[in-house]
Formats: sequence, C-alpha cells, structure tokens
Amino acid sequence: MTENAWTRWPSREALSRAGISRPRRMLAWAVRLLVLALLLWSAFSHKHVGIAGGLVAAAGVLLAGVVAWAFFRTTYQHRLMPSLALIAVLLALAVVAEATGFRGPALVLWCGCGISALERLPLGAAIPVTSVALASFSAFNKDVWLTTAATVVGMALAGYVLRLDAEARGSAQRLLAQERAARAAEAESAALAERARIAREIHDVLAHSLSAQLVHLEAARLLIENGADRERILERVVAARGMARDGLAETRQALSALRGELTPLEDFLSELVSAADGAEVTVTGERRPLSAEASQAVRRVAQEALTNVRKHAKGAKVHLRLDYGEQEVTLDVRDSGGRPGELTGAGGGYGLLGMRERAELLGGSLDAGPDEEGFVVRLKVPV
Repeated sequence: MTENAWTRWPSREALSRAGISRPRRMLAWAVRLLVLALLLWSAFSHKHVGIAGGLVAAAGVLLAGVVAWAFFRTTYQHRLMPSLALIAVLLALAVVAEATGFRGPALVLWCGCGISALERLPLGAAIPVTSVALASFSAFNKDVWLTTAATVVGMALAGYVLRLDAEARGSAQRLLAQERAARAAEAESAALAERARIAREIHDVLAHSLSAQLVHLEAARLLIENGADRERILERVVAARGMARDGLAETRQALSALRGELTPLEDFLSELVSAADGAEVTVTGERRPLSAEASQAVRRVAQEALTNVRKHAKGAKVHLRLDYGEQEVTLDVRDSGGRPGELTGAGGGYGLLGMRERAELLGGSLDAGPDEEGFVVRLKVPV
C-alpha cells in the first residue's frame, strides 16, 4: 500500500529523544514522575480499599507504566499491531480502574492514551484510538459538559501539537545528519584532491629529475661503449649525481610549495637559466601573485622545456619569456635549434603530456611544436 499522510508514521528521529534539549528532557521526566506519584497516591488514598487492595492498585499502576514504556518502544520501531495491542491494554486498565472506583487514574490513562496515540501513531490509527480514549474520558468525567468539551479539545490539540513539534525536530535532525554527511563527503573529496595534487606534484618533480639523470647516464653508457677516456665518463656520472641531488632538493621545494612556502617565480626562473648554458629569461607585464598550482605549473614547464633542449637540441640557445597579462600568464620557451643529440630517443616522452594535463586542470593550455628556427613551448594559465 502506498504510504500517505494517513498511513505514514512519524519519523524515528521524531519519536526519539535526539535533538531534545537537556532542560526539556528533565522537564519531561519530572512530569512523568509526578503523574506516576499521583497515580500511586490515588491507589492508596481511597478509603474503600484496604492495604491489599492498595497494593493491587499500585501493581496496576506499575503495570500501566511498563505497558506505556513498551508502547513507546514499539511505536519507535514502527510496529503497528503490537502498538495497537499495547494501547488497548492501557485502555482496558483504565476501564478496570473506573470499574473498581479509581476514577482519577482511569481519567489520566484515557487522556494519556489519547495524547500519545495522536503523537506517535499514523493518523489513520491515531484518530480512532484518540476518539475512543477521549470519548471514554467524556463519558465518565463528572465536570459540566462545557468543561469536559474544552478538556477534550485541549487534549486533542495538545497531542497534535506534540506530533507537529516532534516532526519538526525530526526534520531538523535529518537535515543536520545530511549536512554532516555532505561535509564529511566534501572533506573526503578535498582530501582526495589534495592527495592527487601532491601525487601529481611529486610525479612531475621525479619525472623531470629522473629524465635528466637518464640523459647523463645514457651518455655515460655510450661513452663507455665507445671507449671514451675516464674524465669524460666521470663528468657524466658526476652530472647524474648532481641531478639526483637537485631532484631531492626540488622534491623538498615542491612540498614547501604545497605548504605555501614558494620562492618568487622570477627568482626561480633566473636560477634555472643560470644553471643552463646559453639560456636567458625575460619578464614582462605587471607582476602579480599567482596561485600555488599556477606557479608550480610555470616552474615545471620551464624545467621540462630546458631538459628537452639538452636532450634534443644540443648547443641551442634558449630564451624564456614570462609575460603577465590581464587575464593570464604566458610562459614562452624558445630555442634556436641545434644538432640532434645522441640521446634524442632517451626518456619516455611523457613530460610535455603531463604538463599539458596540468595546464588543462588549471583552465589553461600548453602548446609545443617547431617554429622557424627551433622548438617552442608555450604555456598559458589564468591569473
């Protein structure tokens, strides 16, 4: 059967104590204890019963308390038939109390059943139960009819208001749970993105460093195969060791950059070209700070481009131009062309591909290809 307003239970969040403030919980328990005390007092205060009858009445009050607790549990579990059976037991206890002269406890039980049913049961079941309970209250209450009618209406309104309040609290709890889940998912997504960023950064550093080492080690191998003298071979090995040391330094620098501890981009490019023969750098436009990702992209492209020149255009002059535009920053790395080196085939060829992917992630672009003299690598990233 399709669930609708008449068959829908109040949510479990609404039927639980979650979201209820401590003072309100204490007030609810105080009211329950007060009602229980009044019922017990009523059981022993009747003159027409002796001690044995009072004990039986007290046992009935305690039984009603246990049944009421069980009713709260079954309604929380959304079990309709056990809930109806338990509230029927409470109504029967009220009838027995009325029949044995305990009118006060009977009236309290009828009112409590009416309010609780309207608060915790589906409306299709709550309305008949509440009607029976409040009708029984009206039949046996000896107040004037106007007072009885006002009491019945007030009890019905109280039950419905409690139901609406519980539903509002349940909705707030569900929204809070959804917000917490969304925040947890957002935090997890941010952590994964940060891990991917770190992995990409370390990958680019190592790819550049290992590619440069491979150039020198491959050269050393060729020199050994060709029977070159010891000094030339040692020069290549020392250069490879230097590249390994530089790679470690670049890794530390990349981690520092991820923490926001970047050296100025212009200083980095100046140091980069000073370590390369025949390279120079020009900076144009109004200088402005870049994000860590954009700054790292410029640095990695410059490094990769210079490594490729050493591999594929031996002896070429290289000019780096960094231009700060209004909307984007452009890095132009241009070489004058040179003779193909012995190591043209060394490396996997993934350096510029990785740089292009990095640029696209930033909303920029990377173009690489030959021009009139040599080879040009052009990176554009948004400011």
